[in-house]
Order: sequence, then structure tokens, then C-alpha cells
Amino acid sequence: MVDYLLSFWKPIGEVVILWFVFYVLLLFLKGTRAIQVLRGVIMLVIAFFVAQAFGMHAINWILTKLFAISVIAFLIIFQPELRRGLASLGQKPVFAVFQREHFLIDELVKATSALSRKKIGGLIAIEREAALAPYLESGVQLDSKVNSELINTIFMPNTPLHDGGIVVQGNKIIAAGCLFPLTQNPTVSKTVGTRHRAAMGLTEESDSIVIVISEETGAISIAIGGRLTRELDAEGLTKILRNVYRPRMKKQSFWTWLGSKGVPTKQTSKG
Repeated sequence: MVDYLLSFWKPIGEVVILWFVFYVLLLFLKGTRAIQVLRGVIMLVIAFFVAQAFGMHAINWILTKLFAISVIAFLIIFQPELRRGLASLGQKPVFAVFQREHFLIDELVKATSALSRKKIGGLIAIEREAALAPYLESGVQLDSKVNSELINTIFMPNTPLHDGGIVVQGNKIIAAGCLFPLTQNPTVSKTVGTRHRAAMGLTEESDSIVIVISEETGAISIAIGGRLTRELDAEGLTKILRNVYRPRMKKQSFWTWLGSKGVPTKQTSKG
């Protein structure tokens, strides 16, 4: 029985270990010149198998000799990148993606709380699986890392980008001053302002999350799935974001979770 279980789980364990090694290797090479060389190596490997399949002996001989020296050449040419990659592995935890997620949420909550205290209106759309590209054309492209000071500066009154909303994609603010569609739900109270209607409208048409700060009262709200949760404090906002926010990275990682369902609406006074 034990031998049967080992024969069944051993291949699975090997696949998991190899996958993890390749994943860490790609993290090492990401953002370096080596990743471009890796693409070239993959193309050579494909050419090698094609040459073997069609019996191209001359090409097969050349590629065989090339592979023999390519490993040493790779280590010599990209020694600085490999050294930095190994150093970064010792400095950063394997699950750094979770730390990035918490950092993003903390920055968003910090910015939202500051805007709320000053009663400065704001509209922050967080992209998840469904791309928000159609709404970026109405705004100004930024491509800046999420930062609470930057968000506060964008929404400062009498600035060019104050009106409209910002779009957060992954760990970056990719656009500001964007216009979002208003909700068409006839049951929405007439006391709900334009920002809140825009937040609900965008989340009706996508799986995004939208944070709203009321300019009149400074109240914090969040829209998910076309439904609005209002009168949140920093702790409540953080809890909701950590429950449902899984950013859509430019390249989806294994650790990305599926978005969860919307949050029920709380009936409150005018925001």
C-alpha cells in the first residue's frame, strides 16, 4: 500500500518541485537582459527538435555543438544579473506577492483616509480580471506606482486631474481623470451623488472595485458588483479590500486568487 502511494505521489511531487524551481528562475531573470536571451534559447531548442524530426543532420550537429558551450557562455555573460538575482532571493521572501498586495492596500487606505479627513472627493477604480482599457481613453495616462501622496495630489481641488477617477492596475496607477459610466439601476436613491453612481456603474459593467470619497461629508464608500457599501472607516475598508481585492497583474501569477462576490449595501444618509 505504501509503495503504491509513493509511486502515485512521487511524480506529482517532482512536477511541483520542478515547477517551483522554474518559477523562481523566471523571477530571477525578470527585468534583466537574460530573459531576452532565454527566449532565444527556447527558439533554438524548438529548431533543434524540428531539425531532428526532419533529419537535418548538418543543422542538428551545429545546434548540438552550440548547446555544449551555451551554458558556460550564459554564466559568463550574465554573471552580474545572476549574482543580483541570487542576492535578491536572500533578501526577499518567496511569497513577496502577498506583501505587495498588503502594501498596495495599505497605501490605498492611507490615501482614502487622508482624503476623507480633508473632505476631498475621490474615485479610485481597482482593476481585476476584466480590463478597464475602454475607460482609460477619457483620462490621462500615468503609469506610476501606487502611492498615497500621489493619490492625494491627484484629487487636490482645482487641479487638472481632480475630476474623474483614477485606475489602479496591479501595483500601478495607470490613468487619472477617467470618466466612468453612471449606474442605470432605477432603484438607486436620488440622494446618491454622481461619484457614487459612477462607482456603481463601473462595477456593474466590470468586476472592478471602486472606492469613493464624498466631497460633501468625507464619507468612505466602496462599490462591488454594482452594490454600494457606505460609511466605512479605515479598518472596515481594509478588511473588505483584503477579502476581495486580488490585483490583475500584467502577468498573472500563480498566487492570484479569484475575485469574490459583491458586498451587501448599507442604507445610510447622503454621501
